[in-house]
Amino acid sequence: MSVSQSTTVSKDGTTLAFRRSGTGEPILLVSPALRDHAGNELLGKLLSRNLTIINYDRRGRGASGDTPPYAVEREIEDIEALIDATGGAAHLFGSSSGAVLALEAANALGSKVKTLFIYEPPFIVEDSHPSVPGDYIEHLEKLIASGRRGEAVEYFLRTAMGVPDDALHQLREGPMWPSLEAAAHTLPYDARIMGTTMRGNALPAGRWRAVTAPTLIMAGANSPAWLQRAARAAAGILPRAAYRELEGLDASAITSAPLDIATTMYGFFLAEHMRNKK
Repeated sequence: MSVSQSTTVSKDGTTLAFRRSGTGEPILLVSPALRDHAGNELLGKLLSRNLTIINYDRRGRGASGDTPPYAVEREIEDIEALIDATGGAAHLFGSSSGAVLALEAANALGSKVKTLFIYEPPFIVEDSHPSVPGDYIEHLEKLIASGRRGEAVEYFLRTAMGVPDDALHQLREGPMWPSLEAAAHTLPYDARIMGTTMRGNALPAGRWRAVTAPTLIMAGANSPAWLQRAARAAAGILPRAAYRELEGLDASAITSAPLDIATTMYGFFLAEHMRNKK
């Protein structure tokens, strides 16, 4: 697979690094919290058989720049700049908080987003999973400002994602931990993307009413039940959304089972194509 590296510039002057591969209609891959383009490489390789993959580093990560002050709108502008640089319209894929960023972009960019694919948006919509505290963003920022990047990563994983202490210990001792700490300063960005949707309340019915793209929302059958409920809740309020629960998959599916994700996405593509031909 041939991969070309390039850059484009967002509206506020931030340089965005991306990798292009494959042929066909473009699909932009949006990373979750703490990850750069590398987290989507395996999925991108599979999708590149029929699509042009635009796999980018979100601002503040990898080879992309970062222009303060941060606002969610700047990340939506980043996605628009990448879409404009690759033809003016594209499909979008995002996972976890990257799924919510992709959803916000689809809401803002209208027909520039052709199809939306999201995996396990981490909304907390009921009380089976503790909601994040009211000072969640402020606490993250204090930890980062004082240089306690590892503590910030642990706080996010434990408080927002519900990762148990034994799994945290394994992560901390594993090879990925340095890269997680390196991206810790972007955790407040993802927290702002999530906004108030991790407080245990129902999703606001009209928040994403402007999403016109056909949308596939996926969750793993082996993931915690709160993530499945979140995905179903999102599918229930979007104008053109379908929900798929994927057997045998969990929150790690983007890297551990990318073929299952790619196959499900292609199935949705085909169904939409046949529907549009009628």
